[in-house]
Amino acid sequence: MTDTVVIALPYFLEDAGRVASFLGGETAVYTPGIFSDAFRSRKRIIALMSMGIVVRKIAPLLGDKWTDPPVVVISPDFRYAVPVLGGHHGANELAKELAGLGLTPIITTATESRGRDSVESVADRSGTDVVNRDSTRSVNAALLERDLPIHSIGGPSIVIAGPDVSVLVRKGIYSVGIGCRKGTGGDEIKRAVLSALSENGIAASDVFVYATTDKKLHESGLVAAVGALSGNLIFLDDETINAQTGTGPSRASKIGLPGVAAPCALATSKHKELIMEKKVYGRVTVAIAR
Repeated sequence: MTDTVVIALPYFLEDAGRVASFLGGETAVYTPGIFSDAFRSRKRIIALMSMGIVVRKIAPLLGDKWTDPPVVVISPDFRYAVPVLGGHHGANELAKELAGLGLTPIITTATESRGRDSVESVADRSGTDVVNRDSTRSVNAALLERDLPIHSIGGPSIVIAGPDVSVLVRKGIYSVGIGCRKGTGGDEIKRAVLSALSENGIAASDVFVYATTDKKLHESGLVAAVGALSGNLIFLDDETINAQTGTGPSRASKIGLPGVAAPCALATSKHKELIMEKKVYGRVTVAIAR
């Protein structure tokens, strides 16, 4: 099974085959449940049919723009490629790619339709992902009016960013939340994290970010450990941590938090799915989310 599927009504299967061959994907004949299947198993969806059919079928499936697959509709006359879902998340680029078959891409996202950059397009070009995704609303709105500076900061370093600053880090799958006792050394923290990753079959290179409470801002061992792992360490404020639910009781309630490791992992994760509940390794607590 490939990541790309071209779904078509029976009348349009010949054209669908051309598209699938061009993209290295597969064709599928339209059935009432096919979009539901494609949302679970494919990373790119092209539909060769009327847009009305597509909109009605995908509407109940929509979850989050960061996790929904991009969907592009090709008009039945084989003239236009229209991103319907996930414009900034692959659909615009897919429509432009289809121009290679003579199709005209119809781009409607505000920034790209005006020839402007978006946070997501910068992330795509730089091979990174956005950590604080809510920030893209205000940043993209500002990009409609003017160019914004892009600051590239090498590490190890500490960055304090406001809510209207988008933070981009290397691509990855997992978020790791870390809590530790005061004064815990970097080697002990590193061993704890590597043990947790190993127990779950996760490579350090697959980690998106490491996260902890900003109450640990001065823990040099924590900073050293994440630096030794070549990772990105994010310090979260109380409001962000307290907004997380379903992480169970924790001794962190003494400092006004529902926890540290688990809520920090969830807060910075992409799918909000905790795959390893908090686990204690000596003076270190680790949780993993995706």
